[in-house]
Amino acid sequence: MGKEKLHINIVVIGHVDSGKSTTTGHLIYKCGGIDKRTIEKFEKEAAEMGKGSFKYAWVLDKLKAERERA
Repeated sequence: MGKEKLHINIVVIGHVDSGKSTTTGHLIYKCGGIDKRTIEKFEKEAAEMGKGSFKYAWVLDKLKAERERA
């Protein structure tokens, strides 16, 4: 004991459109893996595309094609 674990592996499974990317992106944000400015940028871009709730999913969806598919 006393050793801090620096990395963990997480598996997220679920049906299509069940919120896997959104949940994982939010977790990454809450753990400090991405800064507030980046989330605000994603929020603005998502709102412009009419997909305001996708800001956390876009932490994982890097390609334009991925962002346009939903």
